[in-house]
Amino acid sequence: MATEQNVSRAFPLVKEVRAYVKQADKASDHGADCHDVDDKHWINGHPLPVSNPMSMHPQYQAYRKSWGINAMGSVIVEVEADDGTTGVGVSIGGEPACYIVEKHLSRFIEGQDPRNVELIWDQMFRATLNYGRKGLTLQAISAVDLALWDLLGKLRNEPVYNLLGGKTKERLPVYCTTCDPVFAKGAGFVGAKIPCPYGPSKGDEGLKLNVETFRKARESVGSDFPLMLDCYMSLTVPYTIKLARELKPYNVKWIEEFLPPDNYSGYLDVYKALAGSVLLTTGEHEYTRYGYLQLLQQRCVDIIQPDITWMGGITEARKIVEMASAFDVMVIPHGSSVYSYHLQYAFVNCPLAEYICLSEQGNKIIPYFGSLFLDEPLPHDGYIDLPNRSGFGVTLNKEGLRRPYQRSPDEVQKQYKANVDAKLVSSVAKMPF
Repeated sequence: MATEQNVSRAFPLVKEVRAYVKQADKASDHGADCHDVDDKHWINGHPLPVSNPMSMHPQYQAYRKSWGINAMGSVIVEVEADDGTTGVGVSIGGEPACYIVEKHLSRFIEGQDPRNVELIWDQMFRATLNYGRKGLTLQAISAVDLALWDLLGKLRNEPVYNLLGGKTKERLPVYCTTCDPVFAKGAGFVGAKIPCPYGPSKGDEGLKLNVETFRKARESVGSDFPLMLDCYMSLTVPYTIKLARELKPYNVKWIEEFLPPDNYSGYLDVYKALAGSVLLTTGEHEYTRYGYLQLLQQRCVDIIQPDITWMGGITEARKIVEMASAFDVMVIPHGSSVYSYHLQYAFVNCPLAEYICLSEQGNKIIPYFGSLFLDEPLPHDGYIDLPNRSGFGVTLNKEGLRRPYQRSPDEVQKQYKANVDAKLVSSVAKMPF
């Protein structure tokens, strides 16, 4: 009779978590912050303005950087295992996010088994409820979570998409966000998205200019090439409805993020008014399953667009994708590069990726994360083909990184030992209700 064998083996624990910043010193070196670019960059509002929540204030209309859209900058989180293997995750949040990671979140990471991503995420989220739930805190959590998934993939020698269930598609089609839709079509992208130049504060004149801008874009790419409009949280309910109706002759594929993210009732009002005449999308600035559930339950959007580097990382994103599938809602993440590509490979209801063109004039394919990685995969002929590499498959370029809240080795070791001794995975109660 064969004897039962214990096939488990010791798995490396997280030895240390480190948080870095990277400041841009040239337009192609923006790191994880796609807005930390030159004043004359198209995404900053040149030559046409880009409508945004601050467009109603005249002194901040010219350039988005003028009101501080890039004030936080990048945060880069690196987690190192006992055996020296490292994983990397990025977001925005700069030094404030570094402080949160090093001074607070580290206690839930060091000395922990990186396979316990659900436990770690839950502890980070619950521990920051009093000052978090959205925004900066979730961006810090996202960077940690992504670093853990990268580490886990490397330790298992698997791409992250395999850890999520494997491929649902051999190639991932990509559309391009740019000011130059002619470039997007010529480069083989499956569609293009352009920014809306003006918000309600520009009145009827601005609305006419918006329609004229889209009309010219439509004529430049032909009647059938998918063309979308990004409104970046800048419109109102009546303005969105009127704009959508004015754009109907020009075959707009979808209108994106036209209201502030918390205006759930407004999204529902717009959805009812437009009655399926155009696809309506949002979610770039939404956070965690709780916010996306509001959008899904109210059935006020056709597509949700989480940014995987902002909204909670892979651990939370996979829940949101699964929730959306129950409502027959597509998930087309905002930007996120490799972090969204791996997620999209693994889920059927993620049919399309976004590539934000961050060359100054929007007409050249360059890495979304600037020089942050040495080998970021780029779209070719309208598709992303992920290499068969472990983790997220990218290599961190450490040049120019700075760790503002570096802790002493003794402090790190003390935290590591405390978690190892605590046996973090344990039964909470025999009957927890």
